[in-house]
Amino acid sequence: MMRASGVLLPISSIPSNYGIGCFSKEAYVFVDQLVEGGQKYWQILPLGPTGYGDSPYQSFSTFAGNPYFIDLEEFIQKGLLTSEECGRCDWGGSESYVDYEKVYQSRFPLLRKAFERFDSKNEEDYEEFVKEQGFWLEDYCLYMAIKNELKNIGWNEWPAELKGRDPEAMEDARERLDEEIRFYRFQQYWFYRQWDRLKKYANDRGVEIIGDLPIYVAFDGADAWANPDLFQFDEENTPVAVAGCPPDAFSATGQLWGNPLYNWEYHKKTGYVWWIQRMTHCMKIYDKVRIDHFRGFDEYWAIPYGDETAENGAWEKGPGLELFQILESRIPNLDVIAEDLGFLTESVLKLLKDSGFPGMKVLQFAFDWSENSTYLTHKYDKNCVVYTGTHDNETSRGWYEGLNGHDAWFVRQYTNCEGKNICDCVWDFIRAAMSSVADLAVIPLQDYLCLGNEARMNTPSTLGDNWKWRLVKNQLNSETLRRMRDMTKLYGRIQEQ
Repeated sequence: MMRASGVLLPISSIPSNYGIGCFSKEAYVFVDQLVEGGQKYWQILPLGPTGYGDSPYQSFSTFAGNPYFIDLEEFIQKGLLTSEECGRCDWGGSESYVDYEKVYQSRFPLLRKAFERFDSKNEEDYEEFVKEQGFWLEDYCLYMAIKNELKNIGWNEWPAELKGRDPEAMEDARERLDEEIRFYRFQQYWFYRQWDRLKKYANDRGVEIIGDLPIYVAFDGADAWANPDLFQFDEENTPVAVAGCPPDAFSATGQLWGNPLYNWEYHKKTGYVWWIQRMTHCMKIYDKVRIDHFRGFDEYWAIPYGDETAENGAWEKGPGLELFQILESRIPNLDVIAEDLGFLTESVLKLLKDSGFPGMKVLQFAFDWSENSTYLTHKYDKNCVVYTGTHDNETSRGWYEGLNGHDAWFVRQYTNCEGKNICDCVWDFIRAAMSSVADLAVIPLQDYLCLGNEARMNTPSTLGDNWKWRLVKNQLNSETLRRMRDMTKLYGRIQEQ
């Protein structure tokens, strides 16, 4: 990897006229701003359709795209919607935050109107898309159609013949719900058509996309329903154990995520074909992909299904290096960043080293009482990606403002920001990341803008106030971009043409 840098900004955080960031003209403007700022990479969050809680890490499908991101302006241009129809909708009262309830209530009726006016026969590549993506598309569309018919209850509560995918019941559902299935196909066609166009625009201007892949899929999703053999389910397709993290200094009872765990023996028997499909898909829609919770491929914490905390879990062995050797042999352009944060055992460190993938360094984690953290920049080797913080952290300004005692003293000494104002300290923090030997530095846009915790993206283990922050139009100005470019050039992260 050549020395470079990038910016972390979710699609949902891009400005737009319709309550949430999407593949609209503002996304193209942001690509141009990345170029102006000397950036090589744009890192985003998972693109999948979200449900309760709005988390991109709990998606109805690992392959499908979020219909919230479809640009409605193109529908207006094509006569599928009118400006008046879009303008009459209530998208929420703030440009700075997503109101997911308002977006949901407004967007889906509009998408249905556009679908009713859409003639797939006039779209040359529609049938090609449906055929090419059929390995996941048909299960996803049927799943969503049934889920909608049953008032959005989870598939584990569906009638037995639908939960267990009885062939006769499946055929009956396909006939009964044909129009609804076509509506979900329509969404995915336009999502991918628009995303492919935006990605090409970025790539043509020298900007590459870093995607984000959760290691696990959601239980309430098409992947688990359509492929129960892939997971640790009993004969009734109920999980035997679920995912999470053990108790630690941050949580006395651990973290209970609840995702279904993989049946790795079955995956091995199939030659990891589902993982090959999943990662091949990722490398078509991204240029690099960050795999969340990389540790789980070495060992994973298995919690008995039905437990209310993660305390009674146990470590189980994952597939290890074999999975990645097979993926690399089948996917020539595989390009992975391993999210290797948290407590790492010798075996995880060996897996990371043997894989050759770059791991992650989060600068906010570096400043503890020991003054000896592996996240301190002078301890890096080149094969890593440094972040000031991620979507799960406070913004750097918010973090700085909460420091006190030894930690506050240490970070100011290390970054040479003693006596400076808070925004200069944030820029010194960015400087520490950019000047490090790490091949890649990725900075959340909130840090370049010196925003406080009002712009925090996610507070783990909380519900109701996450994934909402949005960039306001003109908030990212030419002066910030000039300063961004100057620092990027100073530390050799721009490859001049």
